[in-house]
Amino acid sequence: MRKVIKGFLGLAAVGIAAVLFLIGFVWFKEKTLPEQRPSEVIIVLGAQVRADGTPSVALERRMTAALEVYREKPQIIICCGAKGENEPEAEGAVMRRWMIAHGVREEDVIAETESFNTRQNLLNAKALMARRGLEEALVITSDYHVARALALCSDAGIQATGKGSPSKPEYFIKNHIREGLSWIKYMLERGK
Repeated sequence: MRKVIKGFLGLAAVGIAAVLFLIGFVWFKEKTLPEQRPSEVIIVLGAQVRADGTPSVALERRMTAALEVYREKPQIIICCGAKGENEPEAEGAVMRRWMIAHGVREEDVIAETESFNTRQNLLNAKALMARRGLEEALVITSDYHVARALALCSDAGIQATGKGSPSKPEYFIKNHIREGLSWIKYMLERGK
C-alpha cells in the first residue's frame, strides 16, 4: 500500500511540475515579446461572440486595444473569425460592425469571416494584406496568446509585432495552461 501511495504522490508531483512549467513558459513568452514596430495594418484575432450577438469580454478587450492603436495612427484593420458553434454571426462581421460604431472609417475595416483558428486567421489576413500591398502588421489578441500568434505569423511569412489585450485575472491559470498545451500542439505540428 505504501508503494501505491508513493507512486501516486510521485505522479501528482510530476503533474504539478508540468502544469507549473506550462504556466511559466507561457508567462515568460508573454513578458518577453519583441518591441512593437510601426505597422501598416492591424490584425485583430477573434474570440467568442455571445448568443445575443454581443462581443465577449475577451473580444471587446481585443477590439479596444486595436481601436487605441487606430486612433493614434489610422490604418487598415482586419477583423478575423468565422461563425463558431453557438455564435449567431461570424466574429469578423461582429468586430467590423463594432469598430465602425466606435469611429473607425468603414473603408478601413475588413471582416475576414472564413477562419476557424489562429493559423487560418493569419493566412487569410496575409492574403488580404497582399491584395493591398501591405507588409508590416500589428497582431492584437489576448495577452497570453500574442507570442504564439507571432510564431504563426513568422510561419506564414507575415512581418509582425504584437500587442496583448489584458485578460481577466481570474482566468490566468486556465488561460495559461490552455495556451501552454496549444504551444505543445504547435511544436508537434511544426516538427512534422
